[in-house]
Amino acid sequence: MNQKVVVLNAAKMNYDGRLDFSGLSEDVTVYDDSKPEEIPDRIQGACAVVTKEMPVPAELIGQFPDSVKLICEAGTGYNNIAIDAATNRGITVCNVPAYSSHRVAHTAIMMMLCLSSTMQVQMKMLGAGDRTNFTDHLQVPHLELNGKTLGVVGAGNIGRQVIRVAKALDMNVLVYSRTKKDDLGDVTFVTLETLLKESDYVSLHCPLNAETAHLIDETAISLMKPTAFLINTSRGGLIDEPALIRALQDRKIAGAGLDVQETEPPADENPLYTLDNVIITPHMGWKGQETRQRLVDVVADDIQSFFAGDPINVVN
Repeated sequence: MNQKVVVLNAAKMNYDGRLDFSGLSEDVTVYDDSKPEEIPDRIQGACAVVTKEMPVPAELIGQFPDSVKLICEAGTGYNNIAIDAATNRGITVCNVPAYSSHRVAHTAIMMMLCLSSTMQVQMKMLGAGDRTNFTDHLQVPHLELNGKTLGVVGAGNIGRQVIRVAKALDMNVLVYSRTKKDDLGDVTFVTLETLLKESDYVSLHCPLNAETAHLIDETAISLMKPTAFLINTSRGGLIDEPALIRALQDRKIAGAGLDVQETEPPADENPLYTLDNVIITPHMGWKGQETRQRLVDVVADDIQSFFAGDPINVVN
């Protein structure tokens, strides 16, 4: 079998030049980035194409040469790829479901801890030269996680890791999932409505698709406690961002930790950058150096398994 591999936007993963792509194939071509109009020529003769969060619409897939048999999304989410169009062309699509589970889970927990300590406000105070938290008394709320209720939406690999850490922190855990899992220990499965009403922290860990787009909208947010925090380390489109911004501005909920946004990066004028009850980070949950190399290594496993006739992590 032809084993030519083309990586179309390696810089999305390898922005610091520290990753090794040689394990993908003996015949691999790596581009830092590719414009849509460049892609058909760049993948001529390729069997496998690797992307990272790059839009691969049906129109583009229709221009793929017949040699392409595999699209490997270098990440967990694959909503950027027109799956039906790939299937119709006989192209297998695979992803990397578990490479960042620990790191993304730790990002979610970090946001919960920082929001509970109002850390973002404390750091802004220091940046402005205000040291009254040291010289007077603590000016901001400082809460414990133990004994609080965490609502986890989605019990896949990352959601499971969040649950494990939350239990170690003595939190109570509610779970909303399409299917009940029997191996999560002492957690309670509830409806989404119940989870939103009863949770002190709501953490999102589900894929973005037609069913989950804007899962957290104005109605969902209205069910949350005014003291609750919303955490999203999954996909920005799970949340109706304008509705969330209004709720944060009006203090309808206590705050939010957002490693993902509907548009990445957010526009310069986006209020999320400056709201004092928000922690916003640049989709960094998967960007640890060890995490990124693990990603590339699992992509190599996906490709080599496909070449061997025993594909893994197939999503179509």
